[in-house]
Amino acid sequence: MAEQRQYEVGMHPDLPPPASLVGVVGWMRANLVSSPANTFFTLLAIYLIYLLIPPMLDWLIFSAAWVGDDNTVCKNETGGPIAAACWPFIKAWMTPFMFGRYPESELWRIKITYVMFGVALLALVIPQVPFKKWFALFLLIPFPVICFYLYVGGSFGLMYVETNLWGGLFLTLVIAITGIVASLPIGILLALGRRSNMPVVKAVCVAFIELWRGVPLISVLFMSSVMFPLFMPEGVNFDKLLRALVGVTLFSSAYMAEVVRGGLQAIPKGQYEGAQALGLNFVKMMYFIVMPQALKMVIPGIVNTFIGLFKDTTLVGVIGLLDFLAMIQAGSSNPDWLGYLTTGFAFAALVYWCFCFGMSQYSQHLERKLHTGH
Repeated sequence: MAEQRQYEVGMHPDLPPPASLVGVVGWMRANLVSSPANTFFTLLAIYLIYLLIPPMLDWLIFSAAWVGDDNTVCKNETGGPIAAACWPFIKAWMTPFMFGRYPESELWRIKITYVMFGVALLALVIPQVPFKKWFALFLLIPFPVICFYLYVGGSFGLMYVETNLWGGLFLTLVIAITGIVASLPIGILLALGRRSNMPVVKAVCVAFIELWRGVPLISVLFMSSVMFPLFMPEGVNFDKLLRALVGVTLFSSAYMAEVVRGGLQAIPKGQYEGAQALGLNFVKMMYFIVMPQALKMVIPGIVNTFIGLFKDTTLVGVIGLLDFLAMIQAGSSNPDWLGYLTTGFAFAALVYWCFCFGMSQYSQHLERKLHTGH
């Protein structure tokens, strides 16, 4: 007893870890200066940041012109453009950048759909909101129909607006969202067809995928815009925007098919055999067992394809569609705003980054939510 009491009296509390091994200092020692090579590249990165970031911030923020209604605030003493960003240029052209040449009196039609889409999307993203299936069903079926009648008009007392007046970020979103929503189910069907045991179905799917993956998107857009009408009967013509939507969707679906096929091949054979042992037919096996696991595994690849498609919408400018980037180039060619194209490109880069970063973060949220390995 005495020995035990003496031992307990002699015990000391655990000492805290050394300050050099925890916190910010510990992280820096472990990740930045843990070896001579890491130290060298850390110093090189700091030097590059010193060379690039301060001039960039000075051009974008500190020396930039912010307030003004015309280009006079963006000119230097000699009358030329200042050597910094001219944000009044963005302010003056904000409506064309966002909506193209869509009639200003009818912009409420686009804004209403933005509000509807935003509310439904928030309801799907926020976990506490109930009835998510109904919001998803609304976005898939009624919402595209509502958008079509509001954007085009010509019925219900709405003014008809030709698609050649559509432009700006509005047109970019129309092309990107249509391509994203339509390419996923087509890509899934193509992936299933490529793994089919029926030779004809497999050959058709393989030929389709390899054909569309073997040509650049810009050639697809040229073919759909220039060559496709030549093969149509006389008097039959499709809208240029519709031809671009079809080309973008088919092009993206071929890449989506390969992403989904990778997920299907990663599913263990026992999953297929277990589903067949339960008496499930092919459709039920894919719907309940295989496809949920495959799609969960390839979420990064799917979102990567979506991000690439969103940025590739800028190529529609080569066929005469004034998307977001094309409207910025058109605005910078105005005689009153010559020399401010770089500011427009900086604004475009910020907008594209916000959309792409948002998709990336949501995909990571889905991966954490659906992760079953913990």
